[in-house]
Amino acid sequence: MKEILLDKRLQTMVRDYVPSGEILDELVCFFTMFSDYTRLKIISSLAVSEMCVSDLSNLLKLNQTTVSHQLRLLKNLNAVKTVRQGKVVFYSLRSDLISEVLLKGVEYLGY
Repeated sequence: MKEILLDKRLQTMVRDYVPSGEILDELVCFFTMFSDYTRLKIISSLAVSEMCVSDLSNLLKLNQTTVSHQLRLLKNLNAVKTVRQGKVVFYSLRSDLISEVLLKGVEYLGY
């Protein structure tokens, strides 16, 4: 292994700062919710209001099956929660932090 030029104190700080194990696994899962066009559209929509699959499908001009599939993935990532009202299931973001991360990304890009 090559010699590290960074001083020992900073080496320790880097090693302590870089996530590993379960935290790294969960971060990778968390950021996958932002890695798909359809999921980003759904997250953006749910940041405004809770919605059912039909409304999301119509508003975003997407196939209902596609929306359902992506919502299932977001639910598995613990990003959305559901409330059933009769036969209709409404989806909402589990935390405002999700939309804040999305907004930070938009801000980073300069929009």
